[in-house]
Amino acid sequence: MNNLTNNKNVLVAMSGGVDSSVAVKCLINKGYNCIGCTMRLYDNETAGVDKNKTCCSLDDVYDARNVATKLGIKHYVFNFTDIFKEQIINPFINSYLIGETPNPCINCNRYLKFDKLFERMEILNCNYIATGHYAKVEYKNGKYLLKKAKDQNKDQTYVLYFMNQYMLSHTLFPLGDLLKNETREIALNNNFINAAKPDSQDICFVPNGNYAEIIKLNTDKTITPGNFIDKSGNILGKHKGIIYYTIGQHKKLGIALGSKYYVTNIDANNNTITLGSKEDLYSDTFYVTNFNFISEEIPKSDFTCNVKIRYNQKGKPALIQMIDNKNIKVIFNEPECAITNGQSAVLYDDDIVLGGGIIKKHL
Repeated sequence: MNNLTNNKNVLVAMSGGVDSSVAVKCLINKGYNCIGCTMRLYDNETAGVDKNKTCCSLDDVYDARNVATKLGIKHYVFNFTDIFKEQIINPFINSYLIGETPNPCINCNRYLKFDKLFERMEILNCNYIATGHYAKVEYKNGKYLLKKAKDQNKDQTYVLYFMNQYMLSHTLFPLGDLLKNETREIALNNNFINAAKPDSQDICFVPNGNYAEIIKLNTDKTITPGNFIDKSGNILGKHKGIIYYTIGQHKKLGIALGSKYYVTNIDANNNTITLGSKEDLYSDTFYVTNFNFISEEIPKSDFTCNVKIRYNQKGKPALIQMIDNKNIKVIFNEPECAITNGQSAVLYDDDIVLGGGIIKKHL
C-alpha cells in the first residue's frame, strides 16, 4: 500500500458490490477518512432495458448508499452517462464495426474509475482514490509497482495496465492481500446488504449478453450481410453481419458445412469472415499498439517476459521486440490460440505488471 501522508482522505469508488463495500471497511479500520461515490454510467434505453423498470445501475446506487450509511460516511452519486457513452460505448461499437473484439471494461477503468475520479479526488480534498480491485501497489527503489493480488483467481491487474506513476502513488487497493472468501466473510460479519450479492459477469451495459443488439440500438449504421469464405477465398455461405462474430467462434455460425469450422479472420473492408480449422487459429506473432509502460521508462532493447492476451489466462513466455515508444512486437515461445484484434495484451515480470496495450495482428 502507498506511503501515508498527513492527508488520509480517500475517495472510494463504490459500485454497489461486495468488493468495494469491504474496501471501505478495510480503509476505515486503517484510520482513513473515507468518502464513498457511485458512478451513474448509462440509462435504461442505452442498455435495451425497459425504461419503466428499475435500471440495474440504480439498484447498485441503492446498495452502495446503504453500506455507506451503515459505515457512517458521506456518499455521492456522479452522473457520467455522457462521458460513458462517448468514451466507452461509442468506441465499443466502432471497434466491432471494423472487425475487432474490444474490451470495454479496460476503457471504463481508465476513463471513468480513474481519470474522472482523480478529478473528483482533488475537488473533494482527498489524497487518494480507492477501489475494490484485487491488485497491489508497492513502492520500491524510487518507483511505484503494480503487482498481482494475493488471490490469483481474482487478480484484476489485467484491466489496470494503463496506470502510471502518479496514479499508483495516489491509489489504494485494500483487497490486494485478501482472498475472495475473506472479503465475503467481512461483509457478512458487518451485515452488509450486498454480502451475498453475486459478482457481475456481463459487460454492465449489455445485461443480457447480446452485444449485437446493443450495437444496433446505439448506431444508425446498417449491418450488412456478407460472405463466409475459406482461407483461399472460396465462398462458403452467407453471414448476417460481422458484428455477430468473434475470432475463435464455432457455434451459432448459421451455416452447415459438415465439419467444425472456426472464425479465423474478420475483414470489415470486404465484409467477409474467414472460416478454418482450429489449427488455423494458432499463431505466435502479433503487435501491440498504444503501449503503456507503467514505470514510464521505455526499454532500450528487446526483452523476455510473460504475456496475457485475455483476462482469464495465465501469462505465456514471449520475446518482446521494441518498435518505438508506443508499439511493440510480441513473439510467443509457442503458438497461442485466437489472438484477437482489439483485445489487450498485458506484460508481466513474475507478479509485476510491466504495462499493456491493444492487440493488432498486423501494423
